[in-house]
Amino acid sequence: MWNKVRPHIELIAAILSGVLIIIAYILELQEITALSVATYLSAFVIGGYAKAKYGIKKTISDKQLNVEFLMILAAVGASIIGFWTEGAILIFIFALSGALETYTMNKSRKELSALMEMQPDEAWLLEESGETTRVPVEQLKIGDHVAVRPGERIPVDGEVYSGQTAVDESAISGEALPVSKYEHDNLFAGTVNLSGSIAMIMTKPSNETMFQKIIELVQTAESEKSPSQQFIERFEGRYVKIVLIVFVLMLFVPHYLVGWSWNETFYRAMVLLVVASPCALVASIMPATLAAISNGAKSGIIYKGGAHLENLSVIQAIAFDKTGTLTRGKPEVTDFIIRNGADKENVMALVAGIESQSNHPLAKAITDFVVQQGFEPLRNLPIEDVPGNGLKTMFNGDEIKVGKPAFVGEDEAYSFEGGILSALANEGKTVTFVRDGHGILAAMALKDTVRDITKTTIAELQDRGIYCIMLTGDNRKTAKAIAEETGVDEFIAECLPGDKVQHLKTLLEKYKYVAMIGDGINDAPALATATTGIAMGEGTDIALETADVILMKNDLSRISYSIRLAKKMQRIVKQNIFFSVAVILILILSNFFQAISLPLGVIGHEGSTILVILNGLRMLNRHV
Repeated sequence: MWNKVRPHIELIAAILSGVLIIIAYILELQEITALSVATYLSAFVIGGYAKAKYGIKKTISDKQLNVEFLMILAAVGASIIGFWTEGAILIFIFALSGALETYTMNKSRKELSALMEMQPDEAWLLEESGETTRVPVEQLKIGDHVAVRPGERIPVDGEVYSGQTAVDESAISGEALPVSKYEHDNLFAGTVNLSGSIAMIMTKPSNETMFQKIIELVQTAESEKSPSQQFIERFEGRYVKIVLIVFVLMLFVPHYLVGWSWNETFYRAMVLLVVASPCALVASIMPATLAAISNGAKSGIIYKGGAHLENLSVIQAIAFDKTGTLTRGKPEVTDFIIRNGADKENVMALVAGIESQSNHPLAKAITDFVVQQGFEPLRNLPIEDVPGNGLKTMFNGDEIKVGKPAFVGEDEAYSFEGGILSALANEGKTVTFVRDGHGILAAMALKDTVRDITKTTIAELQDRGIYCIMLTGDNRKTAKAIAEETGVDEFIAECLPGDKVQHLKTLLEKYKYVAMIGDGINDAPALATATTGIAMGEGTDIALETADVILMKNDLSRISYSIRLAKKMQRIVKQNIFFSVAVILILILSNFFQAISLPLGVIGHEGSTILVILNGLRMLNRHV
């Protein structure tokens, strides 16, 4: 029961304080003075306890005054001059705004708590005998086999050893659609096995899983303050001192200078203490930042701190790695050309039978393509691997060769089907040939294909005035083909890791704020050099550790979303700062001209604080 009530204790105290104020005001109207004052005092204690405790502890630890101290002083001062209702209302609204700030923080941490609850504590260890034993996840070692039944959460990071299933990875990627998993496919702790029973091999310690990294990243992001927030907090200490100095002067100067009565002088000093307090200004940034981080976490975007949100909002250029970022990161067959007169089914079955015995990525891509076309690979073919060239076998008395042009016969390869090799190569494709006793039998063109969302993402970024450049280690011909297909503004080919860093520095000189997006070890130096490093979620560990922002779902559209989110946060922060400063100035001037009462000062000041917090909470809306 207490665990359910505890997160809302500040809000409950604020509401109870408000109820007591109403009761005390009614008693005051009935002229039951003693009981009315006692009730007001109860409202003071209940509503102001949390803020007073926090303010005193912070003053002692930081050795400087703060907003909470000003509010306590203002409430006590109002009571001293007989304005019990105003002092109590000040405490009530201050407590209510504090409860709203706590709500914002709890809302942001809710995603983290939900993630932590999703991480299983136990797993089914699969013994060599085939029996399963329930053990704590911490006892598992890399290489252990684990059984996962339908409906269970996957306990550790690993890969499928046997079986196939569909997995709900929404907790990590933000993608609602299940992902099909087959042998050797990656599995992540905390995701849900939906359909089939599988056995998996553990590949990472339980304290180094992707799930655990997400938790640590969100925790870091919540504790890291943006430059704007750090400035406001430094400003707060100095500002409070200035307000207290002006307050002391207000207690005496107006009486002697403009002839105010002592009662009016003290009253105006109390009003100044209330309206000049920078509560709204202090609350202008952090609630909005926490809400934005929470929004990102729900959308599969992990920010490592509010500073990176600020930087993203002013990004002017983005450098993209090619492989695994703009493209899928693995080759796919785009063209399968067979010699006229040859039987398609027999050729495909033969090619797949040869390639299925190789672990080369191109061979696997060709085999997968044939199987997807509905053809069964031939079995038990005697294969000879010719390093650096390809494969060969004997079939029906013919020697069959599969490999590059120089291996199968360069002249015949280049003249096959009217010289199609040159045309395919110009499209950035890698071509593998098959030769039998009669010449070139078939040609397979493969390419690391561009992601479906890449073109629209690049176009959207360009519409926002962001310069898009591709940095890749591939040769110029391949890079040019990908650049033309994706629509980037510029490309630079044959980049080593050090070259990428130099190009990033050049971009920084020209554009000042530059993001880098990559996924590999070779991208890590560039990610660290950029204003904002963005890593693809399926990238290498070092890329994830170096980056400032992580796209858990390898979805480039999240880049556009994250920039829109960052820009919206900055707009809200600017709105909050402008509004809070304007309210403070108007209230201070109104007080000097004796045009505002203490109740209006309380409502104007604390009301503005609540409004900026509520405005910051708009960042929780995922439609940006």
